[in-house]
Amino acid sequence: MKARASWDARSGKPEAGKKSHRRPKTISRREMLRERRRRERAGDVVEVVDYDRPVNRSQCVNGPRPCLYVSCKHHLYLDVNPETGSVKFNFPDKEVWELEQTCALDVAERGGITLEEVGEILNLTRERIRQLEVTALEHLKRDAKETELDAFVGWDPHRNDID
Repeated sequence: MKARASWDARSGKPEAGKKSHRRPKTISRREMLRERRRRERAGDVVEVVDYDRPVNRSQCVNGPRPCLYVSCKHHLYLDVNPETGSVKFNFPDKEVWELEQTCALDVAERGGITLEEVGEILNLTRERIRQLEVTALEHLKRDAKETELDAFVGWDPHRNDID
């Protein structure tokens, strides 16, 4: 596991030779609207450019990496809270093209990884990843009967002889 940076009290910068780490930054919908109005008053209008974003996995699986389609729900650069509309930048100190991993589906295809690796990919601590894992497993256990998830226990997705 990589150590968090030690900060120099005088300069406010990470000590030499230490890895820098910034916590994810969340911006509320209200803040985004204020910023948009401020830019419009200043004459700095952001132009929305249309582009053909992949619609499904087969269209992007062999696409260029790092993926620059941050609006995709599987992109690791930011998360949008559907209830509040707020945006969380998982890596506020990096640009999209600086990320090693940009697609959650690419990570899932690789197979199992450690909590430390998940934490590094999502910019969260190992302990926070463990807490999320426990919560997710509790939800799956609780909902297993009504959603018939228990039918998939022991099921091999690579098997061809499906009954």
